[in-house]
Amino acid sequence: MMVKKQYRCMHSAACECKRGHISEDALYLVFRHLNWNPCMIANLSCVCKWFDDIAKRVLWKEFCQNRAPKMMIDLQSGGSHIVDGNWKALGKLLIYCSGCTKDFFRNIQIPGHFVYRTRFSRTSGKSFLLPQCRTDVLYVSDPCEHLDHGEGDDVGFFRGVFKSFAVSRVKKMLIGKEAKFHPTEVCPYCKAKLWSMLQANMVPSSASSRLGAYDDCIEYYVCLNGHLLGFCILLPLSDYDEASELE
Repeated sequence: MMVKKQYRCMHSAACECKRGHISEDALYLVFRHLNWNPCMIANLSCVCKWFDDIAKRVLWKEFCQNRAPKMMIDLQSGGSHIVDGNWKALGKLLIYCSGCTKDFFRNIQIPGHFVYRTRFSRTSGKSFLLPQCRTDVLYVSDPCEHLDHGEGDDVGFFRGVFKSFAVSRVKKMLIGKEAKFHPTEVCPYCKAKLWSMLQANMVPSSASSRLGAYDDCIEYYVCLNGHLLGFCILLPLSDYDEASELE
């Protein structure tokens, strides 16, 4: 569907583009031809506020729906509007591993980086929820592996997103437990405050089994907008194979 035309720049009168822009219809066609290239969308957003606005409203939305169509349909189904206005954050979550700062996990510092492709699973998401919260819908990625970090350990980073987090059982439980926000860190995708699921005692043993991680070396956070980011120390491959056989 073609988008509504808009020519007026939302920047100041001193903006170099104050005389008008290419139409939104033309930009839409150009980026559709580019297959909604996320690097090109990010570069366009830096030009001025008008381009940043159309990227947030249109281009990131098209990117998300093109990259993970079934996941996007599910996130928006049932009257859920969690994605509205957060397409840029969701687009970043799909393609960006946030890394880790020393305030997050075992004083490990690993810079964030883009990833070419990541699989997100609704089925895997159940493993990260307590039994009483498993009616919630959570999509979680496979762990992004960083080898030989943290005293020779293999570190895994994972990320995810809740459907309708505002009315989820997880959020209700966090509030009921009077869980505290992280004192310094915010969500790397939307800059919202973060709850620690570990401090709230809401990390089930099934999470480490799903990731192939040590039971006592997993931690994850969820932000006010329902984005999840987590960290773990991965088992050596041979140990993980043995654990899988025991299951």
